[in-house]
Amino acid sequence: MARLIFVLLIIYGLSACTQVKAYQRGTLARPDMAWKPNPLDSALKDHMYFAKEASSGGTQAAGGGCGCN
Repeated sequence: MARLIFVLLIIYGLSACTQVKAYQRGTLARPDMAWKPNPLDSALKDHMYFAKEASSGGTQAAGGGCGCN
């Protein structure tokens, strides 16, 4: 039963994969679709975050600045 559920989850996960057609790539390459559309603004926000948290990094994963994770 567990194997069947595992296989169904794998099939379900792979069904979301699709190839992007050439004419659709222009839409995905727009500047507003970027993770950080404005690098200067992102750097300023990161600097303010680091100053408030008194730590560097930690924006990519969960955890605190205490070093206990």
